[in-house]
Amino acid sequence: MANKTTPYREALLASLADPIEAKHYLNATLEDNPEGFLKALRNVAQARRMAQVAQDAGLTRESLYRTLSEEGNPTFETLNSVLDVLGLKITIGVRAKSLSRRAVGTSPAKASTVLATAHAPK
Repeated sequence: MANKTTPYREALLASLADPIEAKHYLNATLEDNPEGFLKALRNVAQARRMAQVAQDAGLTRESLYRTLSEEGNPTFETLNSVLDVLGLKITIGVRAKSLSRRAVGTSPAKASTVLATAHAPK
């Protein structure tokens, strides 16, 4: 009997229905290909039924598609609203490069304290 395969897009959308998977997918996109973030967010919205996401975010389906297109330029409010509906949120972190730059010119003890504090678990 031949192995049955699932088309990539179908498997991707099925996995993105899980908020944890969606979080990892969007974070990886931001890290590796920030220009592709809106397309990635559109994939997550499609996995969760675009029309329902749009309605819950207070948008029309067409408006959400336009917002999450390559030419889209969502406002912070719209982006936050869509992420909220998807069970996600925006967080800010410190880039390792920024920590290294800041640590230059400080004593070794202080530099290691800066790095340890920034990476300490909550």
